[in-house]
Amino acid sequence: MSVTIKPATGAQYSRIHGVGGYRPTRVIPNSEVLNWIDSSDEWIRTRSGIAERRWAGPQETVAEMSVQAAGKAVAMAGIRPEQIGGVIVATVSHLKQTPAIATEIAQRLGCGTAPAFDISAACAGFGYGLGLADGMVRGGSAEYVLVIGVERLSDLTDVTDRSTAFIFGDGAGAAIVGPSETPGIGKVIWGSDGSQSEVISQTQAWDTAFAKPDAVNGAGEETKWPALRMEGQTVFRWAVYDMAKVAEQALEAAGITADQLGAFIPHQANMRIIDAMVKKLDLPPNVPVARDIAETGNTSAASIPLAMERMLERGEAKSGDLALIIGFGAGLVYAAAVVTLP
Repeated sequence: MSVTIKPATGAQYSRIHGVGGYRPTRVIPNSEVLNWIDSSDEWIRTRSGIAERRWAGPQETVAEMSVQAAGKAVAMAGIRPEQIGGVIVATVSHLKQTPAIATEIAQRLGCGTAPAFDISAACAGFGYGLGLADGMVRGGSAEYVLVIGVERLSDLTDVTDRSTAFIFGDGAGAAIVGPSETPGIGKVIWGSDGSQSEVISQTQAWDTAFAKPDAVNGAGEETKWPALRMEGQTVFRWAVYDMAKVAEQALEAAGITADQLGAFIPHQANMRIIDAMVKKLDLPPNVPVARDIAETGNTSAASIPLAMERMLERGEAKSGDLALIIGFGAGLVYAAAVVTLP
């Protein structure tokens, strides 16, 4: 006798119901960065568009920032923490290999026995998490899913590296994904190109970093803490040309044209990249563009939800608008989608 597995059933569609962010209290202006590297405020602004960034203090841990951001997203969504059926945390700067920081966050929020796990997809992490959450809600494994992008990149910044010391910031952004009567998350266009995995990477593996100094750097030399490195020009060309095509695919998959957008929220990697993508996509002048990098720096997985929250708070975009989001970074990895703003 043939036995058939009962199919899982979930919501027909999903959407983002709430978004929240947390920005550390310590502001690092370009003037402070100039104490570390031989540069100028004009050079940093011209090269990246960054005027200041936020760096976390000792108490502003990956978990603490995540809990603060998630609390705001839960409140905006109008749900209770115990209704959350999954917690996904995108991060590359939770420095413990195990356990996943998502489990601590779920416990602190009061999410009961919800499955909780971390993903490592760098600056595309929020988009990856959104794709997973959409599948969970529509597949019936959760009614609501909490997606968090969080980074403490100050822990992985070499302040003596002139090419990266001014770029990175810390923070957390969170979103609640749940059921919807109409499509609220378009097809996620995501992928990777491992042939360019060394373009953005950690300077050394943890096992090398914590080996005996005399075995790594020579007797008597101090072992150097791992940091992030990046081939800036290679990343710039890839982001502008290849990622514009991915963004166009996301628009096409959603059946949306650029003039129907209420906002463009790209990963806050570099202002020059954002401007070049806007030009490549031929976005109409009336479409607001997130430029949160000027005040927040590059916060990797946290940058899109942080920028989304700020645009909504400032009235630059409004609830119900369609937004094109795209994240891209180390791996090289990318993820883009059209979403309805909460």
